Amino acid sequence: MIEGHEVRVTHPEKLYFTKQAKITKLDLVRYYLSVSSGALAGIRDRPIVLKRFVNGADGEAFYQKRAPTERPSWLRTVTLVFPSGRTAEELVIDNAAGLVWIVNLGCIELHPHPVRSSDLDHPDELRIDLDPGPGVEWSSVRLVALQVKAVLGECGLQGWPKTSGSRGMHVNVRIEPRWTFTEVRRAALALSRAVERRVPALASSKWWKEERHGVFLDYNQNAKDRTTSSAYSVRPMPDARVSAPLPWDEVADCDPAAFTVSTIPQRFREIGDPHAGMDDAPGSLELLLELAARDEAEGLGDAPWPPHFRKMEGEAPRVSPSRAKSTPSKTASEKSPKRVPRTIMPLVVIANSPSEEAALAGLERWKSKHGQIAALLAADDVLVDRMRGRSSTWTRIRVNLRHVPEEMRPEQEDPDPDDDPTREYRKRSGQKKG
Repeated sequence: MIEGHEVRVTHPEKLYFTKQAKITKLDLVRYYLSVSSGALAGIRDRPIVLKRFVNGADGEAFYQKRAPTERPSWLRTVTLVFPSGRTAEELVIDNAAGLVWIVNLGCIELHPHPVRSSDLDHPDELRIDLDPGPGVEWSSVRLVALQVKAVLGECGLQGWPKTSGSRGMHVNVRIEPRWTFTEVRRAALALSRAVERRVPALASSKWWKEERHGVFLDYNQNAKDRTTSSAYSVRPMPDARVSAPLPWDEVADCDPAAFTVSTIPQRFREIGDPHAGMDDAPGSLELLLELAARDEAEGLGDAPWPPHFRKMEGEAPRVSPSRAKSTPSKTASEKSPKRVPRTIMPLVVIANSPSEEAALAGLERWKSKHGQIAALLAADDVLVDRMRGRSSTWTRIRVNLRHVPEEMRPEQEDPDPDDDPTREYRKRSGQKKG
């Protein structure tokens, strides 16, 4: 019994982590119960997407937006409307019993929406996702996070940092639920650009990976229907890392590898939840939106949205620079005289696979085959894209040949492996492969 509710844990001995940490489903349940007050603070009263690892952390995950039809009567749901116009009845987890119930379904991670169940159209959380590119050191992530803190402070906002549980960091901001998703995203984009201006060698606000360097500030995590792992979420890393809330004075020296399923419970007992005061003083986006207006007045229009969103007013062409026409039309030039034409990047696709490990193995085979070319690549020339469809995820690996002389550049070969789980869906729906 958990808080008066009976929750059955099926196959408690099943190993969910096997490579480095050895952790069973029951171990995960016990972990989440040990930090339940902190974990629930990040998901309570919010619709949640179920990211299910039914074959453990080493297996392929799938996203389940709709609440299971067979569920306890004490679990509640809300109906969300997606950008496509479709709807889904999603779970809302309010207590430890509900938390254990979804962990039993294989939900290693927790993916709440940034809204409360009483107002699904106005987020109360601004999310800043710091995503380092290949080869970017953890020290750069920490430095960019401190610049985020500075910009937020100048705009009258308080950020609450946490490790992502992977290679990056998240900074969440409690805000008044007065603005739409579009307005919150606009504020996030302005913040990303402000940080990029301060540390241009370390930070990037560019959406297209071939244009990025350093740490990407992913403003599109604030678009409607996007979710990120919340505080105390376990991540599918070999050492079972956790997305760990931090006080700001720990950011400069923290090590993400120190925060795991094994270490966080004791830390939680000793220091409590560093984010316990997050709801006490929600802030205003007004100053960030003023910054966005200044950017727009100076010719910085909207940046690309995620691909499944409709084309937005003022948005730049939603096509990667490597696929864009090299010469903009006269009409486009007249409409945006301040826009600098993009440089087309020479990209080749190396691998597509639901297994990141299999995709990376394909990259190594390509490097062995093209050893002379591989030696010319910079760390950020390898683009590892974690793709997400309606219900599946996969890894795409591309290589930017910008540092390879044209006469040495290989032609696009068949990716190895080439297992894109959305291909059959696109065939059925008449879409062309992109």
